[in-house]
Amino acid sequence: MTEIPIAGDRGIVQLRTGVLHVQWIPGLAICEEAALAVMAAVNDLSRGRSFPMLVDMAATASMSRGARRVFALPSTVARVALLGSSPVDRAMANFFLSINAPAAPTRYFTCLEEAMRWLREA
Repeated sequence: MTEIPIAGDRGIVQLRTGVLHVQWIPGLAICEEAALAVMAAVNDLSRGRSFPMLVDMAATASMSRGARRVFALPSTVARVALLGSSPVDRAMANFFLSINAPAAPTRYFTCLEEAMRWLREA
């Protein structure tokens, strides 16, 4: 397992068994700068290779318009599973998916096993 901190002590990105795992610190409001920082960490770990990515968003507080734009940009990420646990998480994910057209296939899940199964389908 390889791990890189997200700049600004915002969380970590891990590469485990062929899947990138993003874990934000609890209560983080994801701004454009945080989005750019996580994508820089993802790019450092992936080194130009394409991996699926699991984003644990259960602990995040909000996501800015700038962050949503960054996450919709093309990257090396093959597909994205957004993992949440509350109605607020679902609302944030649905808002992101309805307003922005992510470059990679993106889905929301409440079950880790289902998310991992979907990520490994490709």
